[in-house]
Amino acid sequence: MFPPPGLSLRLPPLLASNPLAHHLCRRPLPQHVRRRPSSPLLLSSFSLPFASRFAASESATMAGLSPQITNLVIILGMMQVSKRIPFDDPTVLNGVRGLYIASNVIIALIYLYIQSSINKKKDMTTLKYVEPPPMGSTEEGKLVTTTVHAYDIQQLRTAFRGQAMGVAMMAFMHLYMKYTNPLLIQSIIPLKSALEGNLAKIYLYGQPAVGDLKRPFKQAAGFMSAMQSGQAQSDKKAVEAAERAGRGGVKEE
Repeated sequence: MFPPPGLSLRLPPLLASNPLAHHLCRRPLPQHVRRRPSSPLLLSSFSLPFASRFAASESATMAGLSPQITNLVIILGMMQVSKRIPFDDPTVLNGVRGLYIASNVIIALIYLYIQSSINKKKDMTTLKYVEPPPMGSTEEGKLVTTTVHAYDIQQLRTAFRGQAMGVAMMAFMHLYMKYTNPLLIQSIIPLKSALEGNLAKIYLYGQPAVGDLKRPFKQAAGFMSAMQSGQAQSDKKAVEAAERAGRGGVKEE
């Protein structure tokens, strides 16, 4: 049986908090590892959505790590860090609250700057694409005729709404359900997502709107993309077919 009787093994740092390793080496778990998480619901509510998004995007080939992978790494790391933060201390708790508020203020400033840049550029180039139907629908895709300016404003409003919903959910979980751990994670992931968004790449970093940044933007793997039967199509063949069929074509402002 491993290890031999009488032999004392010293676990490496990476295995120091692994329950299985301690069991095999006949050593008791440290107190901070044996302690149950303060809120088991957090594991399912925060890690499972990102785990599903990671599984959906693991086959994609990218030059670097995908945002889904880095999000998952950050969440798992912050879950371990949050176990060692004394949230019972009012000073520490208020500090984490301040960090969360500061993160959302920065996100709001980023979106306001992007909105200002969109309005300043005011690109009125016509944009046509075929919007995919909802998942399970028998209808054909709808033809959308808009402008680059209107499309970017619509994408920015969607990002604003998503962030507002996240803040509302976080307020409910923290103020009503008394969960504190998500404050740390939600101070990092939304800010990271805002800085990695397509609009940020175009208007903050000055990247050209080609390739993955070509409008209409590709829907990222996740819940929203699962609600649609595919990506929006902007190729000439798909647009002309939709125009002949008379599906949509109304200009969005």
